[in-house]
Amino acid sequence: MLGSSSLSGLPFLRDATRGRFSSYDTTGGNNDRWLVQPGETGTLAEIASPGAIRHIWMTLASREDAYPRRSVLRMFWDGAATPCVEAPVGDFFGIGHGIVKEYWSLPLTMSPRDGRGFNCYFPMPFSESARIELTNEGERRLVVYFYIDYETYPWPLEGVALFHAQYRQAYPTKGWGDDSRRFDQDHDYMLEVFRTPNTSGADNYVILGAAGRGHYVGCNLNIDCRERLKNDWYGEGDDMIFIDGDTSPTLHGTGTEDYFNTAWSPLTEFCTPYHGQPLASTGGEGWLYKGRQSVYRYHIEDPVHFQKSIRVTIEHGHANNLSHDYSSTAYWYQTEPHSPPPPLPNVAERLPRQ
Repeated sequence: MLGSSSLSGLPFLRDATRGRFSSYDTTGGNNDRWLVQPGETGTLAEIASPGAIRHIWMTLASREDAYPRRSVLRMFWDGAATPCVEAPVGDFFGIGHGIVKEYWSLPLTMSPRDGRGFNCYFPMPFSESARIELTNEGERRLVVYFYIDYETYPWPLEGVALFHAQYRQAYPTKGWGDDSRRFDQDHDYMLEVFRTPNTSGADNYVILGAAGRGHYVGCNLNIDCRERLKNDWYGEGDDMIFIDGDTSPTLHGTGTEDYFNTAWSPLTEFCTPYHGQPLASTGGEGWLYKGRQSVYRYHIEDPVHFQKSIRVTIEHGHANNLSHDYSSTAYWYQTEPHSPPPPLPNVAERLPRQ
């Protein structure tokens, strides 16, 4: 068994052997780093045994901007033909937009200095093998320091699903709103928007689509409220989760800030174990929410179970009236085989627009 992560579980013995991959200097010196050249992929860990990744620490350095979005993590369990995890490094560790920033949650953190110490505590079991890769899709070399702490077992764990993570984006979402009319000043336009129904989730932004049996354990969502849109408040968009082929939302929420466990159009940066807003922009110029926002919600205590499939979506504005830039990383556990992930956008398409 993986065992409890709480203090109460620490005294219990487990049949496990501790191991670690790291970038330490094998000559005994202090050159404890790897250099990953442009276009190169480095294999950070490869294990041929039943086991589980228990902790990942990583820090990167580059002379290129947005390097957390230009570098990509991929993880493969039990010989999977396509990645079980595929996401830009910064997005995987909890914040998008190609930036790093200090924040904390229970499973993921960006630690000092300046958010450049990345940590992941999601347990990642496997029955036969594991491989973790890092690809540099930038144009400058990437300096990489890392620890990957793992356990191996004499036999595969029973009753566990495999960890998955998936990055998606829409630059921009396709909103139907009229950019020439001020939402906050035009009463008729406000009524028009709020009276427009969306009961099917058509054209929602998709955070996750998966097939198999498992449970969704959360996401981070990054929104760039573009100045071309005079109403930039994104929080009226409802979350809608479709489970096991339901054509109407199985779980239907009341708004984006509500799904991320905040309220009343938050402007404050804050962090808790299960939800937070590590980046809040108030760009001004008459548009209170202009700029880049990042929020997260982790279903650690309330995972969303599915037997056949799951589709996690959210509106971009009420009834999808807004055209902002959205990106996200979803995290879930499931049995194999998994559905092939959507193609990862190329690095030029992933970079935040200026």
